[in-house]
Amino acid sequence: MANGGGLTTELYKGRTTSYVILACIVAACGGLTIGYEIGISGKTRFVIDLSRISFVLSQVNEDKRLIIFTSSLYLVGIAASLLASHVTKIYGRRLSILCGGLCSLVGAVLSGAAQNLAMLILGRIMHGIGLGFGNQAVPLYLAEMAPAKIRGALIIMFQLAITIGILCANLINYGSLWGWRLSLGLAGVPAILMTMGGFFLPETPNSLIERGRYEEARRLLTKIRGTEEVDAEYEDIKEASELAVTNPFKAIFQRKNRPQLVMATMIPFFQQFTGINAIMFYALVLFKKLGFGTDASLYSAVITGAVNVMATLVAITFVDKCGRRALFLEAGVQMFFTQMAIGLIFAIITPLSKSFAVIVVIMICIYVSSFAWSWGPLGWLIEIFTLETRSVGQGINVAVNFLFTFVIAQAFLAMLCHMTYGIFFFFAAWVLVMSLFVYFFLPETKSIPIEEMTSVWRRHWYWKRFVPDEDPPALPSYK
Repeated sequence: MANGGGLTTELYKGRTTSYVILACIVAACGGLTIGYEIGISGKTRFVIDLSRISFVLSQVNEDKRLIIFTSSLYLVGIAASLLASHVTKIYGRRLSILCGGLCSLVGAVLSGAAQNLAMLILGRIMHGIGLGFGNQAVPLYLAEMAPAKIRGALIIMFQLAITIGILCANLINYGSLWGWRLSLGLAGVPAILMTMGGFFLPETPNSLIERGRYEEARRLLTKIRGTEEVDAEYEDIKEASELAVTNPFKAIFQRKNRPQLVMATMIPFFQQFTGINAIMFYALVLFKKLGFGTDASLYSAVITGAVNVMATLVAITFVDKCGRRALFLEAGVQMFFTQMAIGLIFAIITPLSKSFAVIVVIMICIYVSSFAWSWGPLGWLIEIFTLETRSVGQGINVAVNFLFTFVIAQAFLAMLCHMTYGIFFFFAAWVLVMSLFVYFFLPETKSIPIEEMTSVWRRHWYWKRFVPDEDPPALPSYK
């Protein structure tokens, strides 16, 4: 490529402009929508009668129909994310963001104004389509707009928006007397922000070049990098586009793209099996098991939401300094031992005294914080994909994420009832497995130009057997 296949940004000129920062902030607002949905879904109870529909806001749901209802959105999201990968590649990242915002907005309006069950379900379907498009397009947009040296931080802004959305939902749930219509209808606020982003954001240079709009791409690249010296980056993107195939779904299953396919499936799978969504979806159920009263349970859920936000800021601060692997591995140790400690406390001490209940809450907050600077934000680092597979790779990533979000949502209450304290050992075991996976199979991608990622796979001790060896750069192998 333009820099001879090197893995540094020495030939990439320019600076971090306020223009690109503003564009990334606006785009990242798409994360507010899914965060708000996660926060609301676990706490709003819909008592559904076959002949009529009524709504009751309560703290704990034990109706399996509610679990199916609240998580069915993610089944729709699976199909929508795969469709979005096609739209994003052919028509651009901005259009997918716009589609996601509009569908989520329509879904919020239908849900908040629902007069019958059919109207409510239609609202959920529209919202699921919106989340599928948004989660596929926004991280991709951020990855392509961001300079390599701060790409990690800007992509993690998407996860920060998710955590803020969860916290806002928890605060609204705390004012539950406001009513279910307001809780559901307020999902339209982040949807409006996302829609505005779709209207006013510029397209990414990568997408413009991918669609043959070369001069427009060069002008935009000059603007977002704040310099006329963009030849190296421009040529790298152009070469990556020329190497791309017309059928990305077929391409990602080719042998040379095996590492990308594995990461597109395993990272979102592991992300859900950390156990985080079990806690965030059903925080009220969990805290009730801990012996807290109704008000204290909701208050504790707000605390975990605040911890989630603050810890995500840690990831933004350190991801481009320490690297992705360091955050993954440190958090893996922290998450494993907190899960084991919680499980042991429940196994040995029954019932919990007030002091031990407080200790468990502290342990949960430590666990949530470690997730928030590791598997939460780093699951969206789609820099691992080349341009030819980036859109479909992110579509698969989101689809797998939604699929196992649905699985966990369906299974958690039954697991909690049958496994009791063993559920913490279950998730701790998965944390150990995923940490070993990261240690052996995930290379470091810090500060590497996004269109140079093939070189990373070529130098990895395992993945190099799949990727053609074409002028590999002088870089030590990663474990």
